[in-house]
Amino acid sequence: MPELSLVTIMFLVFVITQRLAELFVSRQNTAALLAKGAKEYGRLHYPYMVSLHFLWVFGLVLAGHVEQVNYYWLLIFAVLQGFRLWILTSLGERWTTRIIVLDEPLILAGPFKYFRHPNYMLVVAEIFVAPMVLGLWEMALVFSVLNGVMLFVRIREEEKALAHLR
Repeated sequence: MPELSLVTIMFLVFVITQRLAELFVSRQNTAALLAKGAKEYGRLHYPYMVSLHFLWVFGLVLAGHVEQVNYYWLLIFAVLQGFRLWILTSLGERWTTRIIVLDEPLILAGPFKYFRHPNYMLVVAEIFVAPMVLGLWEMALVFSVLNGVMLFVRIREEEKALAHLR
């Protein structure tokens, strides 16, 4: 097994830390939204979505033993993180990994002014780009297909949940 570069280690630590932090923030935001009377939708598919993302991160760690990252893909990944911050700051306390609907007007600021589902656009890109940073094109393709199937279910569920607010 090759010796990992510092950039590879930092990249993997960043992805793991980011995903764990998102779960923590999501849990806090979910509890606050439910306390305000919000309702959760799509509970049945949620464990499958979490499992898919866990396996994706686990796959990056397991297979991502490269001496050198691809800096072109790393730059794209960094740009995506700017998009992530824009999404998160636009949604604020309403951001969560679950489908939680508060009976208030939808947020139409930030990227939501231009795109209907910017967070899913981001996830589609990340699922493909992160493995490419490590040269794992097979993983990028397989998880992109699996994520596409998951998003087909997820977006339909979310659209039904939000229909009365559109």
